[in-house]
Amino acid sequence: MRAHSVVVVLHEGVQSLDVTGPLEVFAGAGAAAGRPGAYRVTTASPGGGPVRSHSGLRLLPDADLAEVGPVDTLLVPGGQGTGHPDGALVARIRELAGRAGRVVSVCTGAFLLAEAGLLAGHRATTHWAFCEELARRFPDVEVVPDPIYVRDGHLATSAGVTAGIDLALALVEEDLGRDAALLIARHLVVFLRRPGNQAQFSTQLAAQVAARQPLREVQRWIAEHPEADLSVEELARRSALSPRHFARAFAAEVGVTPGRYVDGVRLEAARRRLEDTDDGIEEIARSCGYGTPEAMRRAFVRTLAAPPAEYRRRFRPEPIGGH
Repeated sequence: MRAHSVVVVLHEGVQSLDVTGPLEVFAGAGAAAGRPGAYRVTTASPGGGPVRSHSGLRLLPDADLAEVGPVDTLLVPGGQGTGHPDGALVARIRELAGRAGRVVSVCTGAFLLAEAGLLAGHRATTHWAFCEELARRFPDVEVVPDPIYVRDGHLATSAGVTAGIDLALALVEEDLGRDAALLIARHLVVFLRRPGNQAQFSTQLAAQVAARQPLREVQRWIAEHPEADLSVEELARRSALSPRHFARAFAAEVGVTPGRYVDGVRLEAARRRLEDTDDGIEEIARSCGYGTPEAMRRAFVRTLAAPPAEYRRRFRPEPIGGH
């Protein structure tokens, strides 16, 4: 069987993990599936010369991007250079994408795809911190800020950095089957695999530090006591403000309402307990402020599209050998 060709575009200021994360998945997947050489991965840069990553790592590509032929999967990583990209690079990405079976971006690599006109009329995502900018600069793109990756036909865009690994695992599962994806995930010591519609958790806490000390203390209390009474009335009492004044001030300084903030903190606490402990669902629900397992189940299904037990099954790391 012919090897599936993957071309990874290197550019100045590239985020190195956007490159190496998916590359390691594809490079190891064939062996994991008992099909060495299932993927042929090529890194390519404009002119074929070395590039320096955002962190200063020097990357030596395999080929000149201008000489790359038709590819099965074109992967465009993000990095500093995506904000004001070189026109020739964008044009070459557009040309290669027209002959590629799949076009994939990691993190702010979505900006390069958008500059090339490839995302117009499609759903896409990027790192949570850049979703608003992507939507503002490219109003013809339907930016979906929450998922860690989005599939829309032959296009696939992923969120920040490590989400590229999740997307690559999804593509391997599609190409070679779940067992191959599971084996390479275990080899890389990552979970198989976060579903694409799982939320980018940082979106809920991106603006989490309030300017005023009383509100910062309330935030600390919420994080340390998710099981407590976290009603607006109780939180307002702790901040020595009226409930109405507290709700307005909190939303203005934190960026979300107190209720949404509490929901995010409780969900974060519960998922970490599911990943890191053997505690039962009922105990976790109670200790994270849900009251009942059913209330926690509804929160997980609504936000993560998976009930708590399924979430634990997917994302709890298994000991080597299964013991």
